[in-house]
Amino acid sequence: MMGEAQRPSTSSDLTDSETSDLKRFVALVERWNPRINLISKASVPEIWDRHVLDSVQVFDLAPENATSWVDLGSGGGFPGIVVAVLASHRRPALQVTLVESDQRKAVFLRQAIRELGLRAVVRAQRIEQISDLRADVVSARALAALPELLAFSAPLLSTDGACLFAKGAGRRVEIEAARQAWNFDVVEVPSLTDQAAAILRITGVNHV
Repeated sequence: MMGEAQRPSTSSDLTDSETSDLKRFVALVERWNPRINLISKASVPEIWDRHVLDSVQVFDLAPENATSWVDLGSGGGFPGIVVAVLASHRRPALQVTLVESDQRKAVFLRQAIRELGLRAVVRAQRIEQISDLRADVVSARALAALPELLAFSAPLLSTDGACLFAKGAGRRVEIEAARQAWNFDVVEVPSLTDQAAAILRITGVNHV
């Protein structure tokens, strides 16, 4: 099943305090980036639109009753830290877990959590090693093709959980490839930051 959904909210919906915290996070990324390459150097001048707002729109698509969120391959904190920042203002009970096997990036993520006072934890492990989480939301950005993402996510999803994956122009090919091994419902939400991209909201994940 494939459907369409309304676009998520825009950056104008951010409060002053949310914007302030997100700008503090941007400053932290820019300070650490020369040492551990959290984002590409070419994208640093576009960090607000290309990374921050791209992550904000992912947060907007989570189920309203979600209490646990797992972000896979969190890297430089997009969308994981952005999700945790917004949760601190809008959904303080939401527990965010960031999964990042690169130890240097895990150190950065923990530092961001401390400096921003976020309700989040970092698991510095490979995704395949984690089996004790059952999340209402699983997200990933620029991590892997959809068939692999679903294989990573399925063991970590709660029964009614949703996956939120940012995907580019080739997403239809990935969706068809994923259907060879997985049953799922997908809604494509047009990206606010890239006309060729969309966020896939996937539910009902189970093996064929």
